[in-house]
Amino acid sequence: MPTVKVRNLKNEEVGEVQLSDAVFGAPLNEALIHAAVRNFMANARQGTSATKTRGDVSGAGRKLWKQKGTGRARIASLRSPLWKGGGNVHGPQPRDWSYNMPKKMRQGALRSALSERVREGSVFVVDGWAMDQPKTKEFSTSLGTLGLVGKTLIVDSLENDNLILSARNYRRAKVVNSFGLNIYDLLYHDHLVLSRSAADELEQLLGARKDGELAAATEEAPAKPKRTRKPKKEEAA
Repeated sequence: MPTVKVRNLKNEEVGEVQLSDAVFGAPLNEALIHAAVRNFMANARQGTSATKTRGDVSGAGRKLWKQKGTGRARIASLRSPLWKGGGNVHGPQPRDWSYNMPKKMRQGALRSALSERVREGSVFVVDGWAMDQPKTKEFSTSLGTLGLVGKTLIVDSLENDNLILSARNYRRAKVVNSFGLNIYDLLYHDHLVLSRSAADELEQLLGARKDGELAAATEEAPAKPKRTRKPKKEEAA
């Protein structure tokens, strides 16, 4: 089981925590991580890009000059794509880029990325991130004390209002909870900081089921009674 030292905000070791092999000791699966990142970025696309077709641009609908005898090119409408200021042909239109990815694949990608972060030594566990008042300067000072230089992702409870308010105006840090952790943020940030409670929550969310839960899930459902056909009425002689 991977072991990570626990530190306080003064960068003092206060113990160590053993992380689950199922969540923080999974093998690297680059193809699964790539698929999860593509799914996250596709779901984040707005899909609002659009161009005007000949039916959307403004302009008169009358024929500007007669078909023959002028020596000029024939024209049907000023809004034709052949003319300057006309509509666009085959341009982008609003669409939905999102698609579903199986839950087990998304969880597997998170486990693989978390395990690789642990092997890189980029995962830090803090005993608690308690702040008396929301101050961005104090938050920046605590990051410097912990030696976290660069983009940092902090996973803690959303009930820690002072931490959230202190970090929301800090460009190189982001605070999420265990349920809000996604594959993109995990790969984008250089460091991952977990609280003790967040580490336990991630093990419960991404870990294997307990034996009792697994047995209950695999237990066979009671067989449904078979439908019996009603006997046909005997035809009258």
